[in-house]
Amino acid sequence: MARIEKDFLGERELPDNVYYGVQTLRGKENFHITGLTMSREATMVKAFGYVKKAAAMANRDCGALSGDVADAIIKACDRLIAGEFVDQFVTDFIQGGAGTSMNMNTNEVIANVALEMIGKKKGDYTTINPNDHVNCSQSTNDAYPTAFRLALLLRLQEYTQTLSRLQEALWEKGKEFDRVLKMGRTHLQDAVPMSLGAEFHGFATTIGEEIVRIQDSCNMLREINLGATAIGTSVNAPEGYPQKAVHYLTRLTNVEFVLADDLVEATSDTGAYVLLSGVLKRTAVKLTKICNDLRLLASGPRCGFNEINLPQLQPGSSIMPGKVNPVIPEVVNQTSFFVIGMDLTVTLAASAGQLQLNVMEPVIGYALFSSIYAMQNAVDSLTEHCVKGITANEERTKAMVMNSLGIVTQLSPILGYKQCAEIAREGFLKNKSVHDIVVKEKKLITQEKWDEVFSFENLIHPHFIKS
Repeated sequence: MARIEKDFLGERELPDNVYYGVQTLRGKENFHITGLTMSREATMVKAFGYVKKAAAMANRDCGALSGDVADAIIKACDRLIAGEFVDQFVTDFIQGGAGTSMNMNTNEVIANVALEMIGKKKGDYTTINPNDHVNCSQSTNDAYPTAFRLALLLRLQEYTQTLSRLQEALWEKGKEFDRVLKMGRTHLQDAVPMSLGAEFHGFATTIGEEIVRIQDSCNMLREINLGATAIGTSVNAPEGYPQKAVHYLTRLTNVEFVLADDLVEATSDTGAYVLLSGVLKRTAVKLTKICNDLRLLASGPRCGFNEINLPQLQPGSSIMPGKVNPVIPEVVNQTSFFVIGMDLTVTLAASAGQLQLNVMEPVIGYALFSSIYAMQNAVDSLTEHCVKGITANEERTKAMVMNSLGIVTQLSPILGYKQCAEIAREGFLKNKSVHDIVVKEKKLITQEKWDEVFSFENLIHPHFIKS
């Protein structure tokens, strides 16, 4: 079974079992770019459902829609919000037209669902029309970015929870390794002692900072231009519609949306996306550093640092028997590089806006959703398949500390920098330990003073000790 729909470009035949219409079909045919359709990001479908529902409620209040038509649209929107019809959103994420195909895909699906619910046939747009009714008092230029921002907020809730689980896992390891003595390093050279717990606690703290930054960027996303219509002048929208639409959207979603003070500026501005992308990049940079550290600390096992053990997940070589690689930190690194690249995409697209509109918003959407999707999966893998299973090689880390020349720093308040430097040099050239030089050979301090300076507590929580 098929039906015929037409727009001002002509007639097209559609299967009668689909809920999208002729304009969606044209978008589907025109844009074969990523192979990923709007249906891949279900939060975008849900967000559009909320936006169109809020618009219908505001239009009903303003007298722009009859109660019967508005109620039918609202009920159809509720079904989208509940997760139905996601497969009917078939336009590619990257598309020309600044998101018009996505917006019309939504308008047509809602119209046809509503028609079917009131006993009409799909495509009978004289009763409920995608443009005149579902899109009433709207433009792609305000409906699309509002839905986009709401969808980002929904996705960021999940992503933030994933980061919180990683932070908690790192904190737990920090507590578990609190009494594990190890050597701190700067420039990849021995520095001064610390606890392995402090190192992991530092990882947890830095992830916590990212959660706060995401929350800050969410505040920027709550400013919307719903009611601006085409360019920010609210053309074709009744008096009071923007305020009512934003009020209803806030009530429906429990997100405190704010109507932009300057709708012309807000319609062309993409600064909030640049800020969010920068935060995602910042997190990717920090995760890269953490994963690099984990790979270094676990290197070996016989010929590397071998301070920690990562969970063994799979054979690491097709030629070297018994080799196991740090595959989860490696894949998180690669994901981070991808996100860093997507940030450049967002930057270039945001800078390409012209006059009253930035038509590059679809690629910004693709970049941000792809980044969040990939990062969320990578962070989840890092938490569940790596961090939670890390163990410490406590005897090795302690032995490396006590054999290090870096611990001579602890003696500077007693012996002075110059003499300590000479001790370190002698230890390096003659392969001697600091203890042997200071206590046994030169008798510069007593064994009792050595034990005081180099107690576990003083090594990881040092206090000033004089002779």
